[in-house]
Amino acid sequence: MAEFTKDTPLRAVQVEALVVMKIIKHSSQNFPTTATGSLVGMEKNGTLEVTSSFPFPTVDAPATDGHHNDSASNLAAAAPRNKANVVYQNEMIKFLREVNVDANNVGWYTSASMGNFINLNMIENQFFFQKEMNERTVALVHDVSRSSQGTLSLRAFRLSPTFMAAYKEGKFTTENLQKSGFRYQDILVELPLTIHNSHLLTSLLHQLPSDAPKEELSFPPNLAALRQDPNTPQPPLFPNLDSLDLSIDPFLEKTCDLLLESIENHHTELNNHQYYQRSLGREQAKITAWQQKRKAENSARAAAKQPLLPEDEWQRLFKLPQEPSRLETLLNSRQVEQYARQVDGFSASVSTKMFAVKSNMLPGE
Repeated sequence: MAEFTKDTPLRAVQVEALVVMKIIKHSSQNFPTTATGSLVGMEKNGTLEVTSSFPFPTVDAPATDGHHNDSASNLAAAAPRNKANVVYQNEMIKFLREVNVDANNVGWYTSASMGNFINLNMIENQFFFQKEMNERTVALVHDVSRSSQGTLSLRAFRLSPTFMAAYKEGKFTTENLQKSGFRYQDILVELPLTIHNSHLLTSLLHQLPSDAPKEELSFPPNLAALRQDPNTPQPPLFPNLDSLDLSIDPFLEKTCDLLLESIENHHTELNNHQYYQRSLGREQAKITAWQQKRKAENSARAAAKQPLLPEDEWQRLFKLPQEPSRLETLLNSRQVEQYARQVDGFSASVSTKMFAVKSNMLPGE
């Protein structure tokens, strides 16, 4: 049975409602600083059940040159793989085992803002957990900004097996990427996530009394409205004045700014690689010229019956530049895709409204 469980791939993640509330509270209290913590639970038939969580201790960063927030965020983002936090995590799991709570490490969680979570810290943390702690671990990402709109944003990610193998080798060169066919879409694998409530909690939620309304109630428009459950969601075409609001979502503007920033970072990485290619071309031209000159000298020395000079001396005289890693370019591309999906989701309703009132907004029509 253990071998079957080990060979079964993870297909889904199930998170207890109490764990979700802990993550939301911890992330909201530390916003805009990154909040991280550990997840414990168990695996059952390909479903990773997260039953408890606890935050990592915060480390106070010294304020230098006005970059206190950046230093605190970087320390918090790297907390999951910190040696002191690893010891703290093992101690906490030992205490949880003593009180008969699920004491298997199943991953870690982190907070994000506007979907900005695909970076080197996140990759290194998840690689550390999948390689050192337990291969069957996940990273839960809670987007505080998206959740503030009223919709919970909690997603589960894992590193793909192909990326794990490539990251172990540490060779993200153009040649290796072309041979393996690795793409930026292959970095992360998202698993479907469900929130689970116990039967006792579900019964309690159904029995909670609701406060009596303080404002005057409106009369039902027809008899069918009396028979309808008030908790039933309205159909999509139900009259709603909020649908006529033409204001652009401020989160859409912020996401577009972050998208442009990621595109600029992507162009910076491309410029660095182009600079490497130009430097490599110049050095190779020098080496070719030196080799031709050495061959001419050896031809003259051979005609004069003199000893030949070594032709591999260029390896000591010239040093080829080192190709920069393409990992940062891959991460930037994946982050740009994340922002593009968010813009698509934000702009779907706005574009529909703008198209509907286009004739009234254009002059002369």
